[in-house]
Amino acid sequence: MVDEQDGRARDDQRGERPVEAPLIEFIRAQLRRMRVAAGLSQDQFGRRINFSGSLVSAVETGTRPLDARYLTLADRELDTGGLFMELLRVATRDGQWFRSWREAERNARILRTFQPNLVPGLLQTEAYARTVIAAGSRLTEQEIDRRVAVRLERQAILTRELPVQLFAVLDATVLGRLIGTRAIMREQLDHLVAMAELPNVDLLVGPAGIGMYAGLAGPFVLAAQEGNGWLGYLDNLLRGQIVTLPDEIDSLQEAWECVRSEALPRQHSLDLLKEAAKTWT
Repeated sequence: MVDEQDGRARDDQRGERPVEAPLIEFIRAQLRRMRVAAGLSQDQFGRRINFSGSLVSAVETGTRPLDARYLTLADRELDTGGLFMELLRVATRDGQWFRSWREAERNARILRTFQPNLVPGLLQTEAYARTVIAAGSRLTEQEIDRRVAVRLERQAILTRELPVQLFAVLDATVLGRLIGTRAIMREQLDHLVAMAELPNVDLLVGPAGIGMYAGLAGPFVLAAQEGNGWLGYLDNLLRGQIVTLPDEIDSLQEAWECVRSEALPRQHSLDLLKEAAKTWT
């Protein structure tokens, strides 16, 4: 489920771009080194793998997350024997993949997220997040504490000086699903009401009883990057997947338009959130 993995990226001492996991940094450095060794400019390399030179630059400098499609083509063009994809598999196994998405999330101008099962991580209270992270897991208390802290830190993008514009659609069943205790649910619903009243948060609810619609296929996030187009993020029980291919992004955008059209208007959604909060008293 989207948001159920949290990375460990930390801001560097200057408060600039967060430091990436060492293996992710290594992959980026080797991409650049091998491209230069092949005598190719960023534009030339981009043309050979059907990407723009500016995207090649964004990948190498860390302003765009790594993705499997790019690395597969880089392996083929640079004749690495599959080195970069193997390194990516190791990074995924070690939980470093999500750190790249956190970077994209932090740098996004706009986020669009749909969640049919749970409150999105960016809108979770501490108690709700702790219950979700601990559920059915074998994590130690220390690891649970760490993941909760990371999730809460991610939420700073909504209240910083230049906040991200968040558009979120929740399925109505999320409001009635008991997570933890009734007190946790009341706190969480009150928090959703408060967040929905922020000028940069557009929180909509898909009403109960509308039947089958595209969003029920699963949760997803879309992030608009300054100068780098849209990125998508999917998640499952094993790992996350960053989506960059144009046709796949188009499919996610179509799914977004579908769930957005099914949702109640903003004020009606806010009224529903307030009514739902009362039921947990």
